[in-house]
Amino acid sequence: MIGLIGILILLIVMIVLQMPVGFSMALVGFCGLWYVTGLNSALSMIGTDTWANFSSYSLTVIPLFIFMGTICFHSGVNKNLYETAYKWFGRTRGGIAMATIMACAGFAAICGSNNATAATMTTVALPEMKKYNYNKALSAGSIACGSTLGVVIPPSVVLIVYGIQTGQSIGKLFWGSTLPGILMTLLFIITIYILCKRYPEWGPGGPRVRWIDKIKALPGMAEMAILFGLVMGGLYTGAYTPTEAGAAGTFFALLIAV
Repeated sequence: MIGLIGILILLIVMIVLQMPVGFSMALVGFCGLWYVTGLNSALSMIGTDTWANFSSYSLTVIPLFIFMGTICFHSGVNKNLYETAYKWFGRTRGGIAMATIMACAGFAAICGSNNATAATMTTVALPEMKKYNYNKALSAGSIACGSTLGVVIPPSVVLIVYGIQTGQSIGKLFWGSTLPGILMTLLFIITIYILCKRYPEWGPGGPRVRWIDKIKALPGMAEMAILFGLVMGGLYTGAYTPTEAGAAGTFFALLIAV
């Protein structure tokens, strides 16, 4: 019992010292194995388990989807998404915050990472909300809430890891999370609308945009829609596995970037 408490204290100390969580848990796990099975067994087990995980073909889907999101970020797809949403909804009260939520949902659909979504939308949306004197809490909250959609909307890295570890169909997990992701997006938008209706100074309306400019902005969503359709369509029809979907998505993202 004392040994287990000591291992828990070690984990807390490592996190307080700002050591990466993954390395902290690996160190604590090694110490736990050492305590339970002995040093030789712990060294052997940590070596074989590490190799087995890193050489897993199924786990290659995670860096592939993250790489796809990185390509889209540097190719400007995220800015096109935001510009389209901004031109259609920026005129209303809280419209820029609503556009941020929509752009977060769109970028999450081609990235799968909430951290990447938050970093991207902070650089794109936050300056615009500062420009129109949006409430700081509303600005930060819309980005923070919108970025969490990356956990739910496919291709979610969390769902991929869950599916691999539990042996569930990743394609079915993706389709099962699509509707909740859409509902969360709508609820965030409705919340922003209600807040700005009650406190108009929190989210002033942006400049008026002509209809011709709104229509011209629609192709900005085409790249994301095509990429999402290729990935999810292939998974749904069984044309390729999740790992192949990540590779196909990365390939088409490269074509878009070029």
